[in-house]
Amino acid sequence: MDLGKTHIPNPKSQPESPEEYCRAIEAYLCRKNDGHLIRIVGPAFDTVRGWATRGVPMTVAERGIDRYFERYYAKGPRRRPVRVEFCEADVLDVFDEWRRAVGVPAFAEASAGEPGSAEASAGEPASAEPSAGRHESLPAHLERAVARLTPLRAGTDRAMDETVDSIVQELDAARASARGLRGKARALFLERLAALDAQLLDAARMRLSESDREALRREAEAELAPFRARMPQAAFDRSVAACMNRLLRDRARLPTLILE
Repeated sequence: MDLGKTHIPNPKSQPESPEEYCRAIEAYLCRKNDGHLIRIVGPAFDTVRGWATRGVPMTVAERGIDRYFERYYAKGPRRRPVRVEFCEADVLDVFDEWRRAVGVPAFAEASAGEPGSAEASAGEPASAEPSAGRHESLPAHLERAVARLTPLRAGTDRAMDETVDSIVQELDAARASARGLRGKARALFLERLAALDAQLLDAARMRLSESDREALRREAEAELAPFRARMPQAAFDRSVAACMNRLLRDRARLPTLILE
């Protein structure tokens, strides 16, 4: 993994108005649709404006859109350009996951029936499909984690090979008995997964330069900016640290070993 030689880019700036947010989402969706532009107007604009009102960071919205596209392409050849309304359930799912991971509250004014909760048009409701990974079994989770860890051993920088190899071997060995784990034995194994996850993040963090760490902090603070005024300093600091871990995981393409 060439993480140590990879420059962490400057943080994405959050759009300052709902209109700018919608245009940024429109541009991202256009790229995902191979250059096919579908204007975000009318009900679609209300949907995306609802994301901005809730404080959904651009990077989170993009990951939700990516999640929809992954399922869409998994069905076979693309039939038509994807409309933004189709992605709403995934965007809000990823946002909920992000909020829980970094420890920030939801906006009280964001509720059902407000902008952002509309169903998708063209007979394809936003909630038509569950998000990927929901109710995943422990053996399936371990198999997916191993599959995502294995490519990390490629590249010219082999600094993390020892860490990755030991984790892969441990998860591989655990897969056969994972299905039968119950009660205390399962709880202990889930604790072990959390420890391995922390070990993986620590190894990736050590490969960062000081400037890369600062870039991650700035991006984390930008994502959390809509919630800053409503959070005590200690809570905000904890959220920044958690958000930095999430961004590092994305940059290094690390799987989440914790079963959520």
